[in-house]
Amino acid sequence: MADYILSIDQGTTSTRALLFDRSGSPMRVRQRELRQIFPRDGWVEHDAEEIWAATLEVCRGVLTAGTTAQNIAAIGITNQRETTVLWDRATGKPVHNAIVWQDRRTAAFCAKLKEEGKEATFQTKTGLLLDPYFSGTKLRWLLDNVEGARAKAEKGELCFGTIDSWLIYNLSGGKRHVTDATNASRTLLFNIETNEWDDELLKLLDVPRAILPEVLDCCADFGTAERDLLGAAIPVAGVAGDQQAATVGQACFEPGLMKSTYGTGCFAVVNTGKQRVTSRNRLLGTIAYRIGGETTYALEGSIFMAGAIVQWLRDEMKLIDSSEESEAMARDANPHSHAVLVPAFTGLGAPYWEPDARAALFGMTRDTGAKEVVRAALESVSYQTRDLMDAMGADMKAAGLVSPQALRVDGGMVANNWFAQNLADILARPVERPEITETTALGAAYLAGMQTGFYGSMDDVASHWRCERAFEPEMAETERAERYSRWQGYVKRVIG
Repeated sequence: MADYILSIDQGTTSTRALLFDRSGSPMRVRQRELRQIFPRDGWVEHDAEEIWAATLEVCRGVLTAGTTAQNIAAIGITNQRETTVLWDRATGKPVHNAIVWQDRRTAAFCAKLKEEGKEATFQTKTGLLLDPYFSGTKLRWLLDNVEGARAKAEKGELCFGTIDSWLIYNLSGGKRHVTDATNASRTLLFNIETNEWDDELLKLLDVPRAILPEVLDCCADFGTAERDLLGAAIPVAGVAGDQQAATVGQACFEPGLMKSTYGTGCFAVVNTGKQRVTSRNRLLGTIAYRIGGETTYALEGSIFMAGAIVQWLRDEMKLIDSSEESEAMARDANPHSHAVLVPAFTGLGAPYWEPDARAALFGMTRDTGAKEVVRAALESVSYQTRDLMDAMGADMKAAGLVSPQALRVDGGMVANNWFAQNLADILARPVERPEITETTALGAAYLAGMQTGFYGSMDDVASHWRCERAFEPEMAETERAERYSRWQGYVKRVIG
């Protein structure tokens, strides 16, 4: 009997492979960092072939110390969403670098569509707003700017996919061109009411249907990894975009349960059940997961810079040597400092959606030093999360649903106890950190495991969730209100 699920967690800054046992505990991890390519201001790309090579390397890396491919029941995949790959169907070679979700090159085209009054059509059908963040306009850019791409696409000679599709295509030796409903729901091309690619949206973005992947449930037969890649033919049985996978890994299976993942960006997702909620506060309506043909919906808010801010403190500002140092520095900073960082390095995400906004540090005085800047950087993530939670609460209330009463957190930043406590203080709600914080990879493993019988029902999966530590709000309401008001004022100046 197989002992493990192999989970591929393909992220923005690294690719990882993890082995999970039947209890949902990670037994082995391998990771490889990835290059990010910045051709111009606001442009972000990846080498898709480097992503595939890194994925194969880390998967082979966890199959050591007596663990072979025969010990693996199935593969689950979770991925950076919206990142767009276009490749030749015959050769399997990308026609251009992958365009990363952070990329803003299509901002002018999105603005043009808005001016033409098209945003309501996209929001009604996809739950999304017109923003360069999503795959559809990136794909259109590739078709229009890579020589010969549109002509080949019209003939069905190219394949479009998000990173999950690209990995499955390579794992299966080019036999499968598929995706799951969660990744499809982030393209601006997929109707989340009908669960189909939408002809009107394809026409608006000038995308030929022939290049699109088949859309499957999150638990499904996505194909089989070729025997010569890992040593055995292993079924790919579970797929979800990273934030939906984390929602599954955090067992947010009931309406009102909310999680927030602090990786490169911050992504908050609240389950709205079978009810699709249309946001009045510029949040995204999206598919949380689709299992057994039944769609569960969610509201999502996306922050572009979270852990990436800590990387900026380390790599560009040289204020810290490692991310771990940020906790002690924030704790030792002047608690009365009014320094506020608005981290609009690549624009502002939800609920503002201002792609042209740029970062600024406000409120500095002569005694503002490195510690105060580090603290302001961490606080900015808490403030942005508050923006999202307030917007979600308003949308949920308007839809007759219960607002989130607590926040389940995961991702690298939540190992920082100072940050987790500050988050609870700014939100005025408990922040719950699980025992297993590898929730994104775990969610992919759960999906693959439920498909193959390695794990039981969703109720069984939910029973595995355990809280390692709950951070309760301690900040006085007057201080909370003053700090958050200051943040809101500075955001208006950045947008200004």
